[in-house]
Amino acid sequence: MRLSALTQDRLAASVARPGYDRQAQACGIVHLGLGAFHRAHQAIYTDDAMAAGDRDWGVVGVSMRSADVRDALEPQGGLYTVSDRDGSGEAVRLIGAVQRLLVAPEAPEAVVAAMADPAVQVVTLTVTEKGYHRAPGGGLAPRLGAAERDRPTTIHGFMAAGLARRRAAGLPGLSVISCDNLAGNGAQTAALLDEFLERVDAGLAAWTRAECAFPSTMVDRIVPAATPARLDATAARLGLRDEAAVTTEPFRQWVIEDRFAGPRPRWEAGGAEFVSDVGPYETAKLRMLNGAHSALAYLGLRRGHVFVHEAVADPSLRALVDRLMRIEAPASFAPAPGQDLDAYADALLARFANPALAHRLSQIAMDGSQKIPQRWLETLQARQDRGETSPAIVEALAGWALHIRGDNGPVDDPAADDLKRLWREAGADGIAAALLGPAGFLGANLRRQDEVDAVRDALARLMTGG
Repeated sequence: MRLSALTQDRLAASVARPGYDRQAQACGIVHLGLGAFHRAHQAIYTDDAMAAGDRDWGVVGVSMRSADVRDALEPQGGLYTVSDRDGSGEAVRLIGAVQRLLVAPEAPEAVVAAMADPAVQVVTLTVTEKGYHRAPGGGLAPRLGAAERDRPTTIHGFMAAGLARRRAAGLPGLSVISCDNLAGNGAQTAALLDEFLERVDAGLAAWTRAECAFPSTMVDRIVPAATPARLDATAARLGLRDEAAVTTEPFRQWVIEDRFAGPRPRWEAGGAEFVSDVGPYETAKLRMLNGAHSALAYLGLRRGHVFVHEAVADPSLRALVDRLMRIEAPASFAPAPGQDLDAYADALLARFANPALAHRLSQIAMDGSQKIPQRWLETLQARQDRGETSPAIVEALAGWALHIRGDNGPVDDPAADDLKRLWREAGADGIAAALLGPAGFLGANLRRQDEVDAVRDALARLMTGG
């Protein structure tokens, strides 16, 4: 039997229910990118806010491409379960925050109308790095222009249309909150949208700068992709079929810059932290957690591992990510007062080793060309400036170079074709420079040739089984 508003009473008594009347809640949030991470993170904080007495913060969930999530959630009335699992057991709760479901390619007008709804105050985003359509050298992809304004398909087109309609109706602006792994994600979102608006409507660009807010955030929770086997196991435990069930770790964190255009949910009821500067927290997460994850992914897949907990149990890989998290990444930035980076590294290693998550390395390995600059290259460059080398990151870069050649199987990356072409043109001796040199694909502009040479040498070792 399928989970729904009519069958939810059949769930076991141990499953926690929403602590509010779902039918009495209006929607105050539009979320773009209704994937598993949002359902295991921001939606839970919103659920907690409404359970604490905050009203009218239901979520309009928008899938930007596929209808799969809508098709899973709609028969369930937006209800789904989240299972927190670790070695000691499992805690399950039913989430009711998602009230409406839209698929952008099917209903673009409905997405724009939702953003222009007077009840909506906040737009949140989890569209992954590639959803921002950044050009490889920085700024917005040049192809986005008037056609995107008239027939929106991207976050920039939809936000432009929604904001234009709000301005025409005399409504206030929105708080637009990126929850993706981008350094300075609020500032980047604002800059990219501003560049788009300047191309298509300079007046709307000026209005948006004056009326909207783009707070930066740091989000942290490990959320493996669902698999048929995992959904089957969840159904067996629940006694109901939940096609949108999420399994995750008990840990979650959300640090938000306290800068909004209008009202916001009381996300602090769920443990969110509001700070004046998110920078040190997001930098630690990007360079330590995400940087280590990517290193485990590319090098772990090469060594035959499937899951994160298997890779981190490999002594050579554990030593490498331990160095990355304790020596290389922490030395590349200044932590906030009281931010204990060594304790953070301890916690990360414990989280990586959680066998209950079965977090696939192939999921982490996706879209590497969009992730590597902020996960590895910023650390590498900061240490270069201090005259320090970064052998763990050099090794990881060599692993990524072999991954994009196809050594670990099909490459899931928006730049996959370009990266394969670089391999054909540059070959093994030249690929490090083609990727990372002053005129390289990633625009890394490494300031010491010996770092490019170090990646080339590490690549040669890996290719010969070293």
